[in-house]
Amino acid sequence: MPPEWIAEPVEHDGQKRITLRFSKRPDWDTLVRTLVGSRWSSRLRAWHIADTRANRDWCGINSIAQYYTPKSSDDYPKHATDKIESFVRWMRSKRYSENTIKTYCDALKTFLKYYTAKDIEDITNKDVIDYNNDYIRKHNYSASFQNQTVNAIKLFFKTVLNSKMETETIHRPKSGKQLPNVLSKEEVKKILEACANLKHRAMLTLIYSCGLRRSELLNLTFEHVDANRKLLIIKSAKGNKDRITPLSEKVLALLRDYYKAYKPQKYLFEGMYGGQYDERSLASVLKRAVTMANIKKPVTLHWLRHSYATHLLEAGTDLRYIQELLGHSHSKTTEIYTHVSTKSIKNIKSPFDDLDNY
Repeated sequence: MPPEWIAEPVEHDGQKRITLRFSKRPDWDTLVRTLVGSRWSSRLRAWHIADTRANRDWCGINSIAQYYTPKSSDDYPKHATDKIESFVRWMRSKRYSENTIKTYCDALKTFLKYYTAKDIEDITNKDVIDYNNDYIRKHNYSASFQNQTVNAIKLFFKTVLNSKMETETIHRPKSGKQLPNVLSKEEVKKILEACANLKHRAMLTLIYSCGLRRSELLNLTFEHVDANRKLLIIKSAKGNKDRITPLSEKVLALLRDYYKAYKPQKYLFEGMYGGQYDERSLASVLKRAVTMANIKKPVTLHWLRHSYATHLLEAGTDLRYIQELLGHSHSKTTEIYTHVSTKSIKNIKSPFDDLDNY
């Protein structure tokens, strides 16, 4: 697949398909028509091909299962659909973020689908333990995923249902000490330089230069850019908190060039046909840039945020300021970057160097 194309797994007319989006070019129009089973969808406003292993490999998509969530209420236990809708309304009334609501609902739907044959009110603590062992651990999902699932289950059964489950006795998994993945400045530079597309380069640059989460970037509008004060205002971020982060003159110049070229209407970064830019498309943008930069690491968008924090720390920025810039509630969350900073580690001499005549 040409690196400029965006491939997105979708469910269309009851079938699993992969949409292909690209700028209008005669040679690309010709190419997409030669693909087996390619079709144009007026509703999707995109070409799409069958979701097959061969097509996934051609598009550079390693795993596609994560993009699909159960759609049919028939897949859930009795009355689950209404209960999930009540759960969503309750979370929204408590001002949970839409990202948290989606994460909890996706985890909950997968859990309830696992117990299709059981009435929802009859699900017990033992079922949660069995699910953790027979589904989550069997598929080698992370402790973080398991923790999110347990949080969703506990909150759902505590607030919406009068069930047999004793939510207070459900334990969360032990969290291991996972160090954040960090790129060197040279690697970040290679990735950004690999983006020939101005919009793509602007998006990845803003994530790295301001330490943004993926959702924070996609939710940005023009009002969030204060060019006079050289600040980026991040509204309703994780934990429903606002924060500000400095914008360098170089980044502002890049954003001005981007705006002149694309003239977005509402969001700072919009899709090909308007509206908020798709998060999967953003991940694809990074993946292509990493490939073109010849970096052999499984880089994700969050690596850029980790790299931002670590590079600030190595440049001498106080941890308290980094905590504010990242929007962390607790200083311990920010302190993890001290374990991956090489500023002091590089000055440590290995005892191996003292071995004579080796």
